[in-house]
Amino acid sequence: MRMYVLLSCATSVDGYLDDSSDARLLLSNAADFDRVDAVRATCDAIMVGGNTYRNDQPRLRVRSAERRAARVAAGKPENPYRVVISRTVEPVDDWLVYSDVDTALKDLADRNVTRLMVEGGAALLAQFLSRGLADELQLAVAPLFVGDPGAPRLHGIAHATLAGVERLDQVVVLRYHLRDHHYLRQAIELSKLCPPSETAFAVGAVVVRDGEVLATGYSRESDEHIHAEEAALAKVADARGATVYSSLEPCSIRKSGRRPCAQRIIDAGIARVVYAWREPPLFVHGEGAEVLKNATIEVTELTELAAEARAVNAMMGS
Repeated sequence: MRMYVLLSCATSVDGYLDDSSDARLLLSNAADFDRVDAVRATCDAIMVGGNTYRNDQPRLRVRSAERRAARVAAGKPENPYRVVISRTVEPVDDWLVYSDVDTALKDLADRNVTRLMVEGGAALLAQFLSRGLADELQLAVAPLFVGDPGAPRLHGIAHATLAGVERLDQVVVLRYHLRDHHYLRQAIELSKLCPPSETAFAVGAVVVRDGEVLATGYSRESDEHIHAEEAALAKVADARGATVYSSLEPCSIRKSGRRPCAQRIIDAGIARVVYAWREPPLFVHGEGAEVLKNATIEVTELTELAAEARAVNAMMGS
C-alpha cells in the first residue's frame, strides 16, 4: 500500500511560519492544537526537519488519553513514530533520524508506515511540495501579519485544489488536495490508448483511495461500447470512498443504452470525482456533474487541464 503523506503547518496571513526572534511564535489556538492532535492520532509517523527539532524541541506525541487508548485498541502503538531529517542530529530516545527524505520514506515504508504527517520546518515542507511527494496540505492561517523579511515562510511549487475550510474561532484551517493534477494527467495519458472512434470520445480514468491507485481504464478498452470510468470501476471490488479522475465529465446518458457512468459512480460509493473537460453536446446532452452533485458526491472541474484532454479528441472537431 502506498504511503499517504499529509503536510500540516500554521502560518500568518502573510505566509510566515515563525518570526526571526528567539521565542517561538504561536500561530494556533487551543481548538487548532486539538485538531492537530486528532490528526496525529490517525498517523503512523510524524516528521520534522533538523532545525525544527533543535529549535522547537517538539514532543510529537498524541496528547489525548482517549485517542491514545483508541490507537492501542486498534492494535497500534500509543504514539506514532517520531522522525527527524538531519545530517547532524544524533538519535535520542525513540526518535528515528535520517539524513535525507528518500532514505526516510523507504525505511518508513519497510516499517509499514502508511500514513505520514510532516509538520515542518520550511525547507522540509518545501521539498515535499516541490517534489510532488505529498497528498494533502492542512494549513492553519492565524489572524496575524508578521512582515519579518528574515523569518521562515511557507514556500514550494505545487498545484493545489481546495478541499475544505474550517473556522476555529479566529484561526481558519484550509485543506488542500495536492495530487489532483498528477492523477488527472495520468487519466489524460490513458485516453491516448483508446482505439479510434468517430462516434465516441477518447477518455481515460483513474480510481484512487488514500493515495493508492486502485484501478485505471480507458474508453473501448475491452469492447467498443465500454467507457473509461466503467472499465476502471469494473476492476475494483470495493471502491467506496475513493476518488475517480476522468479526463472527461462522466456521462449521464448513453446512446448504447448501457448504465451511465455517473450512475455507476454513485452505485460504487465513490466520494469524489475530478474531471478536466466538460462533455460537449456533440453526441448527447449530458449533465453528469449535476447528477453526481445531486447525489452528494464532491465534484471538481480542473479547467486548466481541459485543453490537454480536448487535444486527444481533436479529430472530433470539439
